[in-house]
Amino acid sequence: MAGITIDGVRKSFGATTALEAVNLEIADHEFVALLGPSGCGKTTLLRIIAGLETQTAGRVLIGGRDISALPPRARGLAMVFQNYAVFPHLRVRENIAFGLRMHGADSARIARQVTRTAGLLRLEPLLDRYPAQLSGGQRQRVAVARALAVEPAVLLMDEPLSNLDALLRLDMRAELKEVLREAGTTTIYVTHDQTEAMGLADRIAVLHAGRIEQIGTPSEIYHHPATRFVGGFVGSPPMNFLARDGRLLGIRPEDLDIVATGDGLPFRVNVVEPLGAQTLLTGIAEGHLVRVALNGEHHVPPGAELHIRPRPERIRWMDATTGRAIPPGTEPSP
Repeated sequence: MAGITIDGVRKSFGATTALEAVNLEIADHEFVALLGPSGCGKTTLLRIIAGLETQTAGRVLIGGRDISALPPRARGLAMVFQNYAVFPHLRVRENIAFGLRMHGADSARIARQVTRTAGLLRLEPLLDRYPAQLSGGQRQRVAVARALAVEPAVLLMDEPLSNLDALLRLDMRAELKEVLREAGTTTIYVTHDQTEAMGLADRIAVLHAGRIEQIGTPSEIYHHPATRFVGGFVGSPPMNFLARDGRLLGIRPEDLDIVATGDGLPFRVNVVEPLGAQTLLTGIAEGHLVRVALNGEHHVPPGAELHIRPRPERIRWMDATTGRAIPPGTEPSP
């Protein structure tokens, strides 16, 4: 079993607190993404799990075993970095086999694992090439294959797709999800890219200022943000917020409808962005910057005066002081 428990982990660098009492349970075979902006503590937490940083307080357990004091190589983990970290002087097959050789695996197991992971990641035709003969996406697949070849209890991934161009990231994301589902490895994936987190993870832990703001499925994080920060960080474009008597009305841009004059809030359009499947309108409503996402192509001129209305079932109410979601049953009317 490779379930992971993060129990009250805290990390300080001198007077600076990077992580503040983080608690997180990750099930065996689960894929969890650590999502947040730069400096939120997600990479620090990953490095603590890997044994590359030592926590100031708290424990890390894998399969119920406290690994907090163990060196990295004794933790049963593998890690994939954003810079690929493949060895340029070794062919693909030797790169994949490297970790197994370091662990003293026999030649039969090495051959078996190289064949299996190369097959998973569609690397069979490339086994005799050197990294310089590969594309960026192929080199990253080699790094993932090398990590999986040792059959780790836990796979840690630190922004592994960030150096790839947009189209290659899309292809690699789909491939990675398929491979890790088949491998069944417990995975923790650090990213600042919400699309990657939403597309890959079973659950997402959103971090902010060293704390977990919310942990939940992609749908829960998107449709039911626990705080204003989560609503404003997750989503492209993010959630809109309008002030209402000490509360904040949160609504996604796609959940605002254009209505007849007098039936909604006055909305002055400043910017129109045709995005193919959607048209994004950015403007001002009640003194707030508001974005409205309309399905399809719409010819709305900048400067247009429209009226908008939120879909009541999609509204998320927040306390204006704390920024936290108001419990169901206590929300005001729109």
